[in-house]
Amino acid sequence: MRITLFAFLLLLTAAPSFAFDLKSPAFGQNASIPRTHSCDGPDRSPPLRWTDPPSGAKSYALVVEDPDAPSGTWVHWVLYRIPPATRQLPEGVPTRETVPGAGTQGVNDFKKVGWGGPCPPPGSAHRYVFTLYALDSDLTLPPGTTRSDLQTAMEGHVLGQAELTGRFQNRRSR
Repeated sequence: MRITLFAFLLLLTAAPSFAFDLKSPAFGQNASIPRTHSCDGPDRSPPLRWTDPPSGAKSYALVVEDPDAPSGTWVHWVLYRIPPATRQLPEGVPTRETVPGAGTQGVNDFKKVGWGGPCPPPGSAHRYVFTLYALDSDLTLPPGTTRSDLQTAMEGHVLGQAELTGRFQNRRSR
């Protein structure tokens, strides 16, 4: 199993962590992400569900990255302050800074708040790694935080993480 550089760095600085389960009813592990969740469709965030998080989680944070982007790892979604009782995110989380029941959204590499779906250049499929972190604190970060700032704030607070990888291939020219 491959992990993103972001996840690896968190593992180096965190206390021992516990893996839990992250799935989507829209696609399976290493399966194709439907176009409805991409820039070739309505670009709605996919639904996500998780089970068996570590006890003591006070919040969750989600980062979605494309490690196959031509310019290096591309961040598609930064979401944090997800309430501790939450076990799922619906399809189409609004692209607002704060979404009740879902959390606070950061800025992606499209320079927008919220989900920015797969939009690779034509060619081979890219991987999209969804990493959900269970945290021992409720991070007090402002809306619009970047993945880098989230990473710094999470250091030493990760109780566990869950990962789901989807694939998307753009067959149309832009």
